[in-house]
Amino acid sequence: MAGKLYLCATPIGNLEDITYRVLRTLKEVDLIAAEDTRNSIKLLNHFEIKTPMTSYHEFNKIDKAYQLVDKLREGKNIALITDAGTPGISDPGEDLVRICYEEGIEVTSLPGAAACITALTMSGLPTRRFAFEAFLPRDKKERALVLDGLANETRTIIIYEAPHHLVKTLEELESVLGSDRKLTICRELTKRYEEKMQTTLGDSFSYYEQNEPRGEYVLVLQGKSFEEIAEEEKKNWESMTLEEHMQVYESQGIARKEAMKLVAKDRGISKRDVYQALLS
Repeated sequence: MAGKLYLCATPIGNLEDITYRVLRTLKEVDLIAAEDTRNSIKLLNHFEIKTPMTSYHEFNKIDKAYQLVDKLREGKNIALITDAGTPGISDPGEDLVRICYEEGIEVTSLPGAAACITALTMSGLPTRRFAFEAFLPRDKKERALVLDGLANETRTIIIYEAPHHLVKTLEELESVLGSDRKLTICRELTKRYEEKMQTTLGDSFSYYEQNEPRGEYVLVLQGKSFEEIAEEEKKNWESMTLEEHMQVYESQGIARKEAMKLVAKDRGISKRDVYQALLS
């Protein structure tokens, strides 16, 4: 009978945030696959966990995944942990999970600490809908595409960033989202020197030009309002003449009468106004 893969959430700072269930599982499994064994050994030693470890990280994630799957097929139970937080959230764990499902291996997740949710809930920004971007891509083309996609994002946006890239990222975000966009900057979550700063992109960029960033950051940005998007669309339509606006719809095969309704709706005026303006 095949074993099971356990995704075990570890603390993002404060060791007291680990769950009893995770501690029990780490003691009972046959093997722990860790993102960085040098880091994880400190956690295991603290809780007197003697389970053997093996490394599983970005640079061996595919080949090692199949080696781990072979052990799971043999009936071994394996726990996957990262340096901090919940495995499978923007880390090599997602590849191992995918391969396990492809190979028919059972996977379960043991909930616990996650920096993205911790930051979101304390941000003071809307929490019902959010877009988790993790670390922005380093590839310039891919990064530009992601940033462009965020320009009209209406959900609260969560981004991770390292201290040595923070100022550049804030500058890029300001150029795309505007200097007045609200955000909460969270630093060193759950640790002794945890900080939260509610600010704007413009002010935050100025602040960190004068103050050296230290520690790991989570940026929680306000999404664009539906009202703002509607106003921008209205301004775009108003830059056209009514005939040009009508042509946009008629070129799609929409009947003139229906096109008038759509034009009136886009501009926030009555269909009668559109009709009379086109006659004049």
